[in-house]
Amino acid sequence: MRTTLICHHDSPLDRLVLAGWLASFSTLAGIVVIEEMGGRRRTRIVREWERSGLLGLADVLAFRVFYRAALAAGDARWTDETVERLAARYPVPPDVPVLVASSPNAPEVFEFLRAREADVCIARCKTLLKRDVYSCARTGTFVMHPGICPEYRNAHGCFWALANADPGRVGMTLLKIDDGIDTGPVYGWFTYPFDARRESHIVIQARVVLDNLDAIAERLGEIHEGRAGPLDVSGRRSAVWGQPRMTRWIGIRARAARAS
Repeated sequence: MRTTLICHHDSPLDRLVLAGWLASFSTLAGIVVIEEMGGRRRTRIVREWERSGLLGLADVLAFRVFYRAALAAGDARWTDETVERLAARYPVPPDVPVLVASSPNAPEVFEFLRAREADVCIARCKTLLKRDVYSCARTGTFVMHPGICPEYRNAHGCFWALANADPGRVGMTLLKIDDGIDTGPVYGWFTYPFDARRESHIVIQARVVLDNLDAIAERLGEIHEGRAGPLDVSGRRSAVWGQPRMTRWIGIRARAARAS
């Protein structure tokens, strides 16, 4: 099985760990590294304002300030330690072709992926992919979405499951990309015994992937070989979520403290 990876330059868990993990059970044919322009962040802020209004946006921005002041340093240490440990287990082969681009939908990305002739592509990017890009992989392009779909689509599904007191849906969804926002066929749900009192939503959404790497590799192989099909999600509610909010974070920690 030939694979490719699309990831962001500032995500070492993807660029260093998941790349090496793919190489451990498949032929890693190429890596696309995205270095976004500054306008993408402004675009996301505008979209959140359109979705949530002025008060909702203020709630989002308050959480971002809080996160940088209170949580970011601890999460950065956790990330560094995790990368050091797992990168030793999953080294990235030095001869894997790498393309650096400003957007995963850039023409050069399409040409690069088409030339790699991959069976499976793993997309770890924040931008919706155009059809010609996600169709390059023969078996399909898959995302490891931080949230249980269809209930928790779009951004930060683990955070919103916690915020909604829905711990049974704090997890990751392996799904095949289509034209919608996390609406493609679902091939698996994965979780682990998280600790909402001591772990941030960032750590949780990383661990729902990292703690299940062996199982995910097995599932991808089954999909490629035609031994695993989509799971039935008919009749389940579906919702699109946005960025984490300060008021909801307070609720998450209050519930976790009461449950401890």
